[in-house]
Amino acid sequence: MAKISDEMIKEINELAHKSKTIGLTDEEKERQQELRQAYLRAFRSGFKQQLKNIKVVDANGQDVTPHKIKKMKKMN
Repeated sequence: MAKISDEMIKEINELAHKSKTIGLTDEEKERQQELRQAYLRAFRSGFKQQLKNIKVVDANGQDVTPHKIKKMKKMN
């Protein structure tokens, strides 16, 4: 799983601020897109991992975890 580093967040924020104030060069726009895609991959990966660890239980103690999540757990 990819990790979202503090440096990555800082660079994303700096480029966003610069984009809003003075604009970005073509290279900076490409870098911004690369960073955004890397951030989204890492976020989605972490979110998917959290979903795999979810177990839903009703008030009677019955496991009512959705089948899609159970299937994801079995695949890994």
